[in-house]
Amino acid sequence: MKFVNIGFGNLVSGSKIVAIVSPESAPVKRLIQDARDKMYAIDATCGRKTRSVLVMDSDKIILSATNVETIAIRTIKANEYNEDEELNANEIEDKEENN
Repeated sequence: MKFVNIGFGNLVSGSKIVAIVSPESAPVKRLIQDARDKMYAIDATCGRKTRSVLVMDSDKIILSATNVETIAIRTIKANEYNEDEELNANEIEDKEENN
């Protein structure tokens, strides 16, 4: 499990992110308001403008002041790193079985 920096020292698990969306559209604004009403919203903006909304697999949403593109790049890098780790773990298991 790798963590993704979403700004201001806040980290989330990269494997738990379902979507990263802009907060500008009306449906996303409704999603944010509903999550706040039901106490499912986590505000990680540190008082700054919300620039991205992370939808998590636990039906919670996280508000971030970091741009959507920046978080997406960080998430992709974290996932690539995980795939490399998994490949290395499989290679190690194969070598152990052969010995």
